[in-house]
Amino acid sequence: MQEIILVKYGEMALKGMNKKTFEDVLIKNIKRRIKSLGKTTITRAQSTIYIIPSEEGFDVSEAIERLKKVFGIAALCRAAVCEKDFSDIAAVSCEYLEEILSYAKTFKVNAKRADKSFPMKSPEICRELGGILLEKFSHLTVDVNQPEITVTVEIRDEKAFVHAENLKGAGGLPVGTSGHALLLLSGGIDSPVAGYMMAKRGVHISAIHYVSPPYTSDRARLKVEQLCEKITSYCGSIAFFCVPFTKIQEAIKNNCPEEFFTIIMRRLMMKIAQKICEKEKCLALITGESVGQVASQTINALVCTDAVCEIPVFRPLIGMDKVEIVDIARKIDTFETSIQPYEDCCTVFTPRHPKVRPLLADVEAAEAGFDFTPLLEEAVNETELKIFNLEV
Repeated sequence: MQEIILVKYGEMALKGMNKKTFEDVLIKNIKRRIKSLGKTTITRAQSTIYIIPSEEGFDVSEAIERLKKVFGIAALCRAAVCEKDFSDIAAVSCEYLEEILSYAKTFKVNAKRADKSFPMKSPEICRELGGILLEKFSHLTVDVNQPEITVTVEIRDEKAFVHAENLKGAGGLPVGTSGHALLLLSGGIDSPVAGYMMAKRGVHISAIHYVSPPYTSDRARLKVEQLCEKITSYCGSIAFFCVPFTKIQEAIKNNCPEEFFTIIMRRLMMKIAQKICEKEKCLALITGESVGQVASQTINALVCTDAVCEIPVFRPLIGMDKVEIVDIARKIDTFETSIQPYEDCCTVFTPRHPKVRPLLADVEAAEAGFDFTPLLEEAVNETELKIFNLEV
């Protein structure tokens, strides 16, 4: 009996004449994700991708777990291949589903007849196969409303397929279909979630992080690198830029009013990030800001930050509360790493009384008291690059 993986996608099916472009990227991402498990043949038809193992020992269960994190996949399942003959469909169903049906109490049969030339209509397939399964598994009863197991028969152009469990995929669009953006990645809870959410919309992510030794430790940087490694499961390989920020923060402390320390720091971070974007051809910045969460994230403060930005700034968490953000962080397994008690540079020289509603003119005047340009150029030139490849 041949077992394969069926991959279904959702909104990609609505892309019209551009659908093939999205499919090509999704298949490329799928191949990269499961390559180490063994050889496969991958085909597509009728908004479904077929992953067919080409050698013994291919770990279907592991492939399913990896594919559940690939954006662009709405649902997936493991399925048995049948001939387009009802007797073969019935025989394969009894054998393939024996284990799962042996432990169930209720079931129903669902048929999808994409090939309308198949002699039996969908209700007839459901009725006849349901009767055969009831005869073989006498402990079962039919429940068409809330069955424990839904046995699905799909009649396609070339073959028929039987499966009993549709698993939810990551959804969204394939990473790489929506351009390239740079994530400002701190060691906190929010920014990894922001990167995950933009990757879900098909954006390829690079990341930038600022360090301020000796005020920040190597362990703080290691924590951020661990976050990078974790989100590669969803975002794919990530170019990680680590920027030395100590001299800039000391210059802010020595030359700017304390109440504007944080907002000026954010503005200078944005300026550096944009210089990296120019080199890496990133089209936007991504941050984990949420309105009102801290003083630098009030609407007034965001206006002052955005005033130095010449490219779009995406803030996918902007309207979310902390509970919602934490829920996603737990889901993608970044929460426990994010709460490790190692401070990042955003906590260095935090003002005692930050300006909650700063005016842009005041911030610009405070910043103009010192020429930061040489320090910004030096920081960009001394930036370290590290590539985090997708673990497979």
